[in-house]
Amino acid sequence: MAEHSTEPNIQPDQPSTDLKVGQETRVQDFPWWFVALILIAIFAGFMIYTTENYRDAFNFIRIGLKVTIQVSLISYAIALVIGLLAGLGRISRNVFIKNAARLYIELIRGVPMLVLIFFIALVGVPMIVDGINSFGLWLGAKGLTGVSAAFTLFNNQSIPMKARAIVALSVTYGAFLAEIFRAGIQSIGRGQMEAARSLGMSYGQAMRFIILPQAVRNVLPALGNDFIAMVKDSSLVSLLAVRDIAQVARLYAGSTFRFREAYVTLAAMYLIMTVVLSLVVQAIERRLRKND
Repeated sequence: MAEHSTEPNIQPDQPSTDLKVGQETRVQDFPWWFVALILIAIFAGFMIYTTENYRDAFNFIRIGLKVTIQVSLISYAIALVIGLLAGLGRISRNVFIKNAARLYIELIRGVPMLVLIFFIALVGVPMIVDGINSFGLWLGAKGLTGVSAAFTLFNNQSIPMKARAIVALSVTYGAFLAEIFRAGIQSIGRGQMEAARSLGMSYGQAMRFIILPQAVRNVLPALGNDFIAMVKDSSLVSLLAVRDIAQVARLYAGSTFRFREAYVTLAAMYLIMTVVLSLVVQAIERRLRKND
């Protein structure tokens, strides 16, 4: 006769196992790196607040903070316009416009940013000014003295380095933003353009009211990340003697020989700005996912 087992059939505790796995997943996915970044920023701020040498360095360097913010905001606003136009040019059916936009993007992406800033500020802007002046002189030779005066008002000495730096950053970042806009526009299905055209909209109206609002919404986090990158790259304009925080930190270190205090404070200021902007970008991303 077969023997029957008297041991109870114990089922595994499935809910508790799932809970444990879920907790391990949350621990692994938690952004510990970001917490460490915030702690580093807090520690740097504490050092600046409590140590006299660091506090003196901060009080001196913060003078250039206004210039850094101005250069970043103005350059990015202009770069958005350039990037949008170049992005639309990349998807244009016009052969000339499409190739001109592609040429601009590849030229900018193929040259280091530092070289571009020097070239645009010290070569490109003077060439444009000389061209405008030559056109004004040509108009004057034709007898249009009233009109020619408007083209000969400026010379290379009258254009400050700050304005040249803004032009350089705008042109440089316009190429990177162009690819972001192009990807955002192409992420929208072709059916929406066809539907808009079937309703009687022109191509421009469909792009303005249907495609671009959705494309901008899709690429908004990428645009925010590029703005953070521009804030950091704005330090390169210090090489043009623009008195941003990087240039002021160099002047402070050179005059006091407190290199540690100057550059630790400078790094902390950039870190705090980028952390705050990163939190803003993350909040925008969460809001967009929630709406989706």
